[in-house]
Amino acid sequence: MAKKSVLTPIYTVWGEALNKDAPLQEYPRPQMQRQSYLNINGRWDYAITANSEKPSEYDGEIIVPFSPEAPLSGVNRQLKPEEYLWYRRKLIIDESFLNSRTFINFGAVDQIAEVYVNGSKIGTHEGGYTPFSLECTDAVHAGENELAVCVRDFSQTGDFAYGKQTLKRGGIWYTAQSGIWQTVWLESLPEIYISDIKITPLFDEHCIKFELTFDGGKPSAEIKVKSGDTTVAAGRTDDDGVCILDLGENFIPWDTENPYLYDVEITAESDIVHSYFGMRKFSTLQIDGNSVLALNNKPIFHTGLLDQGYWSDGYYTPPSDEAMIFDIRQMKECGFNMLRKHIKIEPLRWYYHCDRLGMLVWQDMVSGGARYKPLVIQALPFVGVMLSDKHYGLFGRKSENGRNLFIEDCKQCVKLLYNCTSLAVWVPFNEGWGQFDAAKVYDMFKSMDSTRHIDHASGWHDQKTGDFNSKHVYYKKIRLKADDRILVLSEFGGFSLPSEGHMSSNIKFGYKIFDTNEDFMNAYRTLYEKEVIPFIESQGLSAAVYTQVSDVEDEINGLLTYDRRVNKADKNTLAEINSRLKNQLLSKWREKQ
Repeated sequence: MAKKSVLTPIYTVWGEALNKDAPLQEYPRPQMQRQSYLNINGRWDYAITANSEKPSEYDGEIIVPFSPEAPLSGVNRQLKPEEYLWYRRKLIIDESFLNSRTFINFGAVDQIAEVYVNGSKIGTHEGGYTPFSLECTDAVHAGENELAVCVRDFSQTGDFAYGKQTLKRGGIWYTAQSGIWQTVWLESLPEIYISDIKITPLFDEHCIKFELTFDGGKPSAEIKVKSGDTTVAAGRTDDDGVCILDLGENFIPWDTENPYLYDVEITAESDIVHSYFGMRKFSTLQIDGNSVLALNNKPIFHTGLLDQGYWSDGYYTPPSDEAMIFDIRQMKECGFNMLRKHIKIEPLRWYYHCDRLGMLVWQDMVSGGARYKPLVIQALPFVGVMLSDKHYGLFGRKSENGRNLFIEDCKQCVKLLYNCTSLAVWVPFNEGWGQFDAAKVYDMFKSMDSTRHIDHASGWHDQKTGDFNSKHVYYKKIRLKADDRILVLSEFGGFSLPSEGHMSSNIKFGYKIFDTNEDFMNAYRTLYEKEVIPFIESQGLSAAVYTQVSDVEDEINGLLTYDRRVNKADKNTLAEINSRLKNQLLSKWREKQ
């Protein structure tokens, strides 16, 4: 009988130091920041009930924004698909805070949320990974208010996206989470306000394009671009809310070595918003007949890591802002310049830190669909058999509603993250998980965002479209062959090293397990030198994504332990290998100039 996986909570240094009264207080929307901000993370009441009636009594206290399943929530209880999760919070609002219109904002709630203010239902949101804002002007008042949220989460049993969450966790599938898992906050705005900002760098024209959307009216907004204390460009939006500003030929580009960001101040009548952007361009170049990735019209090798975004104590929710920064900086110090955010959308502050620290991002969409068939997602791809994703049933996508929800999720994600400077690649599908009509989905992404590359089917079940010839290789020797697309090794490695005292599971899962740091690092170096670097020269390999940043539950194949207390790898060795990866492609291009 197979040994059952059992998790023991282990804590990060940030989780141990958590202020339960006021966790994650940083402003959650860095590219659309206002002075009006009332963070309401912290201690809420919770109840898990068998029906949708508001409970008369609550089960206890939960620390928002941590899911009830996560140790940092203080609850440690799995919400089941047939259950309801209720939240309640008393909130004192000063009269000086209230403006013409008041909104309650949620970073993310998994999967369906009904929101009440002082007993009045103000709205419902479906989907567990993107922010939403609900107006509560008529329901809220100065003095004491009661906020309540009712949540349903069907995890992998419904039509909504669930990613790597599962009610039967183990191996590469992780603990299902539910409810509020990102920051909750109030803002109060004037009658006419800026509801959306779209920022597009026009690198070759040395211009920046702003497209603004307003609510309550159509004012002309003044936009100032600043470099430090100096205003380098200014102008006003036209009748369509558009403003294009010329930064001059001597503008400062953004890249991974010098991640320079310009500040922006936007004023629309009495609404003032602060934002930022970086001037960069993602494109392709030809070297020896191979298409390669380029940044700012120069080739760049994306040497990166798969990043699940899970934490040993907060699960989906990072225990602090500093914890997110730690992961990114650790990988930068190891010489990596890219993170592939795997089957999860992070809080916006994570992308902000990638922008300011110079870490490229590949963004996966969150997968969904019915139960996946091992023959389709594991066995056939391993022997090179690729299937047409028009056969919805084979990929767990018979539900038309589920397919429609996925398309809507994609649209929301692109809108949410479009302005992120560091985001270089969209990844709609991974290894056939809930894949369908990938060629059409690729076209949809291109129509929404022509400024970035798209990996339409990462790993396998390639539909012979997209920008990438994208390969995953585990358990066998890496062999790659270029076609007319950009060749990327989008997953590989997964070497594992147990770290006693820093593992949460009694099961040790990995693609190849080593006993010592020396053996682990020797295998890592050999893998890159013998099976990765040669393909840059011979096939124009343009990216390599090693698995992975950190251990997660059963998986012990991270460079960092799950609690982030140990870096198993030698940073100097990794930095030296990554320098070779980056320099080989660049040197080859310079030789051709």
